[in-house]
Amino acid sequence: MKVFMLVSRIPWPLEKGDKLRAYHQLKCLCEEHEVHLCCLNDTTIHPDALEQLRKLTPHVHVFSLRKINILWRMFLALFSDKPFQVHYFYQRHVHRKILALIHEINPDHIYCQLIRTSEYVKNLHGFRKTIDYMDALSAGYRRRFASSHWWEKALVHEEAKRLKNYEHLIFDYFEHHVIISEQDQQLIFHPDRNKIGIIPNGIDAGYFTPEKASPQYDMVFTGNMSYPPNVDCSIRLARNILPLIQKKYPETRLLIAGANPSKEVRQLASSQVIISGWMDDIRDAYRKSVIFMAPMRTGSGLQNKLLEAMCMNLACITTPIAANAMKAVHDQHLLIGESDEEIAAFAIELLTDERKRKLLATEGRNFAISHFNWKQTVLKLTERFDRS
Repeated sequence: MKVFMLVSRIPWPLEKGDKLRAYHQLKCLCEEHEVHLCCLNDTTIHPDALEQLRKLTPHVHVFSLRKINILWRMFLALFSDKPFQVHYFYQRHVHRKILALIHEINPDHIYCQLIRTSEYVKNLHGFRKTIDYMDALSAGYRRRFASSHWWEKALVHEEAKRLKNYEHLIFDYFEHHVIISEQDQQLIFHPDRNKIGIIPNGIDAGYFTPEKASPQYDMVFTGNMSYPPNVDCSIRLARNILPLIQKKYPETRLLIAGANPSKEVRQLASSQVIISGWMDDIRDAYRKSVIFMAPMRTGSGLQNKLLEAMCMNLACITTPIAANAMKAVHDQHLLIGESDEEIAAFAIELLTDERKRKLLATEGRNFAISHFNWKQTVLKLTERFDRS
């Protein structure tokens, strides 16, 4: 099968969830199909990115978005009902090039990641098309509202409303639809939402393999540290939860690891809160830590960071928002809490009880490996491609 895959970012390096999903889906698709990867780009291209992607497919196309056009589109968005991010990623000159490329390639299927790419192909007839919602973005923005700065609230509220309407509207332009979890599927407000296929992420269990190391940190949290839900989670961990744990264990140390830490995250740094920034090998963060903490209050989708930590044999603590997307069971695969006090109590329990910590880590790793496999999820995806 000849597949045209349209993504909003170059999927390398893998510091964002959408890049990780796109990269591994591309890798698996290329094993059986001819894939033409088309990337929008709004930033400096990593020097190794194209080389890494061309190891998977020789057909890599990058269309750069002009900064002046982005500013113009964002101005136009003020007078529109489409989401701001849809305006941000759309440019007419790129649209013309993408259409010309599609007609030249004549693919059997067009696969779009995220609704922000949908404007480029939504009116294209004569081709079968699949939209990957990935997350219920509107729900993620609604959850973000409470923790937003006062000057952000109006914009976050407006984007949540626009996304909700657009997620409904764009459904009917595509023959097939997929999303990352059942939880997210039920948050798409379309009468046929149950027809959206559940295509979860996977985990590279061969890469994320436990290795013995001397712990340097009691707790770790990882992710893209400019992403608002991760920023909020980091602040909650350092300012609300860690002090409660330190009442029992005063020397507890927290590692916050991940690319592009925001100013708010950097300001959390202290002798007991270490902000690493980008790590060449994120596995080092897991190897050097005792337990993994992800007390997410906002966001949507499936948390790759949890899958990674579980595969690295770390006992994990999280919240219902993250655990429900995985269908993980409390006190079997990980611990699930809501309040700061409950999460701190779980952390104290795991730091105290080595036997329980190891048992939870073992069961969590087995769960992640058995339920989240890239090849299996991509096979489910291509089965949808084949449907008429």
